[in-house]
Amino acid sequence: MTRVFGNAADLVAAQGETIGTSDWFTVTQQHIDNFADATFDHQWLHVDPERAARGPFGTTIAHGYLTLSLLPYLTAQISRIDNVEMRINYGLNKVRFPWPVSVGSRVRARSAILSVDVHEQYLQVVTQVIIEIQGQEKPACIAETVARIVL
Repeated sequence: MTRVFGNAADLVAAQGETIGTSDWFTVTQQHIDNFADATFDHQWLHVDPERAARGPFGTTIAHGYLTLSLLPYLTAQISRIDNVEMRINYGLNKVRFPWPVSVGSRVRARSAILSVDVHEQYLQVVTQVIIEIQGQEKPACIAETVARIVL
């Protein structure tokens, strides 16, 4: 269920909170192949199921950046803020990929607001997003995203 922040003050009040999780999303070989085509990264570990079956993970794995690229889709399911002009991706503070996402895995995002800095015309929001893999203790990705919410 999407958490809706009615205004900037509601977002400020939520600092330090885990705000929710997304739905599960299945990463298919087609997703991996499409990402490889888009980024020109055709490493066998991602796109050659036969060779990858003999590799360290026993199957193909998603690119780390593919996992990271799922953040906008997954986090849009978690929350939104109403009554603001727009949201701008300002960057990332830190990104780690503790565990690979094997083809066919189901992943979801868990999000927490780390900080909200209030400026005259915008808020700068730092959010921790953890991409979990169903059935796996270690996460696929831990990222600190930075967004500017224009008032």
